[in-house]
Amino acid sequence: MRVFAPLVLLAACGASPAPEFFGAARHQITLSGIDFVVLHKGDRAEVVRLGYLTRKERAPVPRLMIEAAESTTGCRVIPDSVVTGLPGDTGEARMDLAC
Repeated sequence: MRVFAPLVLLAACGASPAPEFFGAARHQITLSGIDFVVLHKGDRAEVVRLGYLTRKERAPVPRLMIEAAESTTGCRVIPDSVVTGLPGDTGEARMDLAC
């Protein structure tokens, strides 16, 4: 039980940043009913989608991730710089910014 409690608390923290985004400015935004956390550090951003979506509901997410990054950071996402952990992943993306 002692091991289980810290794991539950860690899972409750929500979107945790990748190591390169430790200390980043954290923003939350809702677009088209989908919640995102945007972590902004220097000329880079990491966007994490919160919550579950069906396959059909995921279609607009890549576009919304870019919009979330641009809206919260005030910077423009550099075209073709968006990278996901897995090809086609709509849960997390990292991108370069032009500020």
